[in-house]
Amino acid sequence: MAYSRFTRVLPIALILIISVIAVAALISLARVIFFPGTSNDTAVVDTSRDALVATSVEHSVRMTVRGPIVADEAFRSYQFTITPASRQLVTYSGYLDSEVAKISLDNNVQAYDEFVHALDKANLAKGEAFSGDKNDLRGICATGQVTNFEIIDGEDIVKSLWTSTCNGSKGSLDANVEQLSQLFVNQIPDAQKTIKSIER
Repeated sequence: MAYSRFTRVLPIALILIISVIAVAALISLARVIFFPGTSNDTAVVDTSRDALVATSVEHSVRMTVRGPIVADEAFRSYQFTITPASRQLVTYSGYLDSEVAKISLDNNVQAYDEFVHALDKANLAKGEAFSGDKNDLRGICATGQVTNFEIIDGEDIVKSLWTSTCNGSKGSLDANVEQLSQLFVNQIPDAQKTIKSIER
């Protein structure tokens, strides 16, 4: 009698288990089809904008510009580094970065806050950074100018975006390079004159 009851309950239990599994599978499938971007496993969070507008002491932004690939004696580059506490422009000669001139000035949090928000409004953090060989700037735009922007948190480069004046090497920057460059130049009085002094 007990065996007879067991044989009657077993198919019902199996049907219930299969039904529960089928419903769970349908729900999962519906989530994938109708809400593809909500999976925690595939979500990639870009924190570069937060790092850009942060004003704590360890944050900074940097712009590096290098000229055409020429003889070591004629190669020129320059770099702006702006932090909540300081502003700096350094010009270089040669591939070993022999310092030609340096301007170092103090900064304050309020001024830095306005500056990084201006960079944000100009879409500095908008581009998708390259990786691997695509982000190797050696030899890029050999006859023109390469401009690289970096958002920095302590020792870490949160995002690095670059562009060039050569048509075949647009780079990863998805913003107006002239607008961004001018914002950096405007941070240091006489920056334009200092830059022109190394140009030939």
